[in-house]
Amino acid sequence: MDLLPEHEQDQSSLSIDPPPFDPLEPSLPVSFPIKDLEYLESRSYFNSFHYSFNISSVPLPSSSSNLPDRPRILVCHDMAGGYIDDKWIQGGTNSEAYSIWHWYLMDVFVYFSHDLVTIPPPCWTNAAHTHGVKVLGTFITEWDEGRLICNQLLATKASAQMYAERLTELAVALGFDGWLINIEVQLDVGQIANMKEFVSHLTQTMHSSIPGSLVIWYDSVTKDGALKWQDQLNENNKPFFDLCDGIFVNYTWKEHYPKLSATAAGERKFDVYMGIDVFGRNTYGGGQWTTNAALDVLKKDDVSAAIFAPGWVYENVTYLVFVCSWWSLVEKSWGILQHYPKALPFYSNFDQGHGYHFSIDGRQVSKDPWCNISCQSFQPILDNSVDLSDNTIQVLVDFKDASYNGGGSIIAKGVLEGTAYFTTKLFQGELPLENLPIHITYSVRSDGRSLVGLSLVFSCNTNERTSVLLASSGETLITMNQFAGKFDKVIMPLRVTKLDAEALRGKGWVIQESSIAMSGYTLTEIHMVCYRSKPELSELRLHQDPTSEGTKLPHASPGYYASLGHVTIKTSEQNLNFPPFTSWVVEGQYISWTKSSSEQSKSLSFKIFWRLRNDHGSLFPKYSIYVSRIVKHAVDGNIEGAKEYLGVARVQAFYVSDLEVPDGVSSLKFIIQVCGIDGACQELDSCPAFLLDVEGGPGGISKTYWGSSPLLKAKSFANKTVFQIQKWGGECWIWTSILKGLEVMKSW
Repeated sequence: MDLLPEHEQDQSSLSIDPPPFDPLEPSLPVSFPIKDLEYLESRSYFNSFHYSFNISSVPLPSSSSNLPDRPRILVCHDMAGGYIDDKWIQGGTNSEAYSIWHWYLMDVFVYFSHDLVTIPPPCWTNAAHTHGVKVLGTFITEWDEGRLICNQLLATKASAQMYAERLTELAVALGFDGWLINIEVQLDVGQIANMKEFVSHLTQTMHSSIPGSLVIWYDSVTKDGALKWQDQLNENNKPFFDLCDGIFVNYTWKEHYPKLSATAAGERKFDVYMGIDVFGRNTYGGGQWTTNAALDVLKKDDVSAAIFAPGWVYENVTYLVFVCSWWSLVEKSWGILQHYPKALPFYSNFDQGHGYHFSIDGRQVSKDPWCNISCQSFQPILDNSVDLSDNTIQVLVDFKDASYNGGGSIIAKGVLEGTAYFTTKLFQGELPLENLPIHITYSVRSDGRSLVGLSLVFSCNTNERTSVLLASSGETLITMNQFAGKFDKVIMPLRVTKLDAEALRGKGWVIQESSIAMSGYTLTEIHMVCYRSKPELSELRLHQDPTSEGTKLPHASPGYYASLGHVTIKTSEQNLNFPPFTSWVVEGQYISWTKSSSEQSKSLSFKIFWRLRNDHGSLFPKYSIYVSRIVKHAVDGNIEGAKEYLGVARVQAFYVSDLEVPDGVSSLKFIIQVCGIDGACQELDSCPAFLLDVEGGPGGISKTYWGSSPLLKAKSFANKTVFQIQKWGGECWIWTSILKGLEVMKSW
């Protein structure tokens, strides 16, 4: 290996490491593990600046509280130690960051790292809960340090109970569903009683605090304290299995071990999760691209599976292969496990939580690459094994083309001849319908002649299957004739909305709205239907007939290209009325200014948070944050600049970090756009806002003062006089101005 030149070695030796992470100091919100028992015991985590940001915002649906009585799949995350791109709660900048969106193939998700207490970042909990998947954190002890930790953990029965209660408190406060217990150290025989107490007490406190929660034991330590993996459920590890909700069996099992484990478990055979290491380290079947070999054995023997480290695919193959191929092995072996929609309203924009741009209601608000797993909505069930070289209709989630909401849309492209049509399944549901009609809205962007409809499949108690086509706008009679006998019913849209001039030219987003009443039926499938409209004469091109020289025939291009941007299903009773901005209280904390080196601007960091005046709970799943810079003009008064998108919040708080504020800006208006569970977003002019005066501080002060001068608290109301109180180096500076939307409370 080549050495650095001497002068570069000298420079590198003088580099200064960044200061250690201080969870008490305001900064961009992050997720982080707990590394020692003292931090866990003291409840210091709840005093960190980041605690409130780490609370998941999506509860597990009540229909998923109890695990199904069938073989299950547990997926254990192990991606390069964890807490990488996913640690940034408000999102990162890696458009190809690792994530999982195949939630329909699993029942339980474990966030794993090699730290003592691995707390799942809220993005994973939000995405998993959306799809009905439980989320577990990890408690692990290993190596020499783990042995010392166990000595402290198991010192007494009381200590074992106390640490179990601390883990329960974390899960309850942060909104995830339980723990994987991984003790990979040798224990003394005398410590086993307290280890059993730890497992039992954790299970009991979790169950009493979170109905349907899980505690799962990893197959490592035996009933005698030996660190000896059994690779099956047997008398050596069953005493721990009997005290909790399941066992994660080590992955080096033999072919006949699953059947032996099922026999040992008796009626609890589905609580046995046989491990499969995707890296293939002595795992049955070899893992990697033959992971399905182990899955097939487990399915046959009627036990559950624990897939460990699917991140192997991301780490060892190209991103395109990761996206398209590996999870299809799981689906072919075990099939689809999660079904949705199950309840209304149902909304999906097909977002996988990453992309190269970001849109809201058909308008691009950011051109920057991003990642945020919390932005995932219900994921479509697409056939990822399609050969993209085939000359057919190919359907995939695309991130480069325009999106309607978020960063992705479903693209269908290929060839359709004449009156042929193509369908692909998007969702497999279990949605019982009542007396009210359902209203379906979806957005389409196409080349004009490429049309998109939705096919809904319903069933009833008589096993009758009814298919309904929600057709795209067009010629009703031609559409009816084209699909006669192919669907039980064809419904034309009630309303068609073209969003902008691009849509009028056949290139922008078009909103299709339809309605249907199917009382007593269950919606079981949603399909995307691709077809083409009748060609206009202006679209016909002359085509040389190869059989007759000089003869030209009119011919329409068979090319097909269309995007599906979102789907919403709800009843009329579920139409959302957003509270007026006067219903909200908006506050600011930890306001910090820093002068730039050029002296032409300064940067702002602070926490903004909000709540409804008469409701301390959250009625809304998401908030989009914008800022506009206001310049005081001598002639025209205050001039408000364009609204700049800053990011998304899944809790009622957002941290603004190092926002550049050029000289001449007199105030900043932060807008909190409220978004509903049905995907609707409040009009920006009606949203709650926070107005911050920029010109109030004294000029020419040092950078030190700019960085340590907090405006402690502010509240926003309508049409109020601003009173800002700020302390600078022992002196109190007070100023006033008339600004709509802000009232600053006294701070000391």
